[in-house]
Amino acid sequence: MAEVTVRVNNKPYTVGCADGQEGRVQELARLFDEHVEMVVGDVGSIGEVRLFLMAALLMIDEMQDLKVQLEEQQSATARMSAGAHEMERRAAFAITDAAERLEKLVADK
Repeated sequence: MAEVTVRVNNKPYTVGCADGQEGRVQELARLFDEHVEMVVGDVGSIGEVRLFLMAALLMIDEMQDLKVQLEEQQSATARMSAGAHEMERRAAFAITDAAERLEKLVADK
């Protein structure tokens, strides 16, 4: 297991992570630190635990919003796919119907 030191709220924290994931952990800590800085800018220094809690809540709120957007997009994609399937079905029926009429016309001559 690897260890990486990250900085959050201008303080170093050493955390463990899977080997090779050090860069990912540093990036996640950087993103978390941005949210911590945002909370500090909004409400000032309110104690580290409360500060981290507020930042985590903001991140979860953003994540929930993104989850809702993703679900809406997946639903829209499913509706479009169903619509495309219905159009294909109708086109296939129209082609079959036209072929049958053509065969009948050719046979009648």
